[in-house]
Amino acid sequence: MIDTLDDLDVEGTTVGVRVDVNSPIADDGSLADDARLRAHVDTLSDLLERGGRVVVLAHQGRPGGDDFVSLEPHAERLSILLERPVDYVDATFSDAARTAVEDLENGGCLVLENTRFYSEEYMEFEPERAATTHLVEGLAPVLDAYVNDAFAAAHRSQPSLVGFPSVLPSYAGRVMEAELDVLGTIEETARPRVYVLGGAKVSDSLDVAWSVLEKDLADHVLTAGVVGNVFLIADGVDLGDSSSDFIYDQGYWDEIDRAADLLDAHGERIALPRDVAVARNGERTEIGVNALPPGNDEAAMDVGDSTLAYYQRILTDAETVILNGPAGVYEDDKFEKGTRQLYGTATEAPTSIVGGGDTASALRRLGVEGFTHVSTGGGAALKMLTAEPLPAVTALRESPQQTAND
Repeated sequence: MIDTLDDLDVEGTTVGVRVDVNSPIADDGSLADDARLRAHVDTLSDLLERGGRVVVLAHQGRPGGDDFVSLEPHAERLSILLERPVDYVDATFSDAARTAVEDLENGGCLVLENTRFYSEEYMEFEPERAATTHLVEGLAPVLDAYVNDAFAAAHRSQPSLVGFPSVLPSYAGRVMEAELDVLGTIEETARPRVYVLGGAKVSDSLDVAWSVLEKDLADHVLTAGVVGNVFLIADGVDLGDSSSDFIYDQGYWDEIDRAADLLDAHGERIALPRDVAVARNGERTEIGVNALPPGNDEAAMDVGDSTLAYYQRILTDAETVILNGPAGVYEDDKFEKGTRQLYGTATEAPTSIVGGGDTASALRRLGVEGFTHVSTGGGAALKMLTAEPLPAVTALRESPQQTAND
């Protein structure tokens, strides 16, 4: 068990809340998408309405990237979303930051600066060591409690995620609570249970496939996107130089052997694309995988109608569908069909769960709705689906007050 906001006496309490609002940044420095901020509104509103003094910690981008920017725009957007003033300070654990925290009144909210502006935050530590970093030692004395709502970053072991639970009473926020309730109980969902694995994160998808098939969690695994292309090559299909070169350039060539081993071990439960869509003379053209011409140099950009019909028959009979990764290059209108139709069919299942990350972005772009649960985390969701422990969740579970309660 992990304590939640329902276990926290909020009134007059100064609460550090770790969120994941890592967002696309427009050319003018503003937020291009506030979906991740909106995900945390329930947690922040709950604490503020109950008289808490809320201190928001978050990261944005990676050092050297165009999106490695201040959190000032995030604070401005949160003011709108929360319908109340949200302060911002360009510091994280300095005297200026601590003073700003101490000046908060009940119901007040403060956003601290990008945690990754501080070098130790870009490193990973065991919780006990993370508790001795400058961030935790500098900020913890002015906090009464810590809430982790950053499920999307829960597979990291950085100070702001695992250090505070060692020294403060710690709780799961609403996002974290919902994610653990759903993704932590996949094995309890109704069967047939179908996994749809697409996108370009081949290594992660193969990890999921191995795990759910070995543990008999999946009745079917449907493959698409680059993941599907890797399986096709593993099955002896010549996709041509363009698709093969992309897989090689992305460092996934060795994954073909893993995919072949999976097919040998569990091929009866793994579905491969029957046709692919390519760009020919600027138009979408569909070709059966066994009819690809020798020396074909047209990249497989999506699954075709034959594959869609095949996969949709499986999805229609499913009680639970878990989806991760788009079916093709959905950003191009000619190749959005596979993603739109497969995911649209999945919404008709009694339980439909989307693994977050790029998949959630694709569905927002395509306007596909109606899922039982859309995760906020890509990498974290994948780790949960393979039963891998998440460092930030383990830190919450093993915090001193939680251990005492247990």
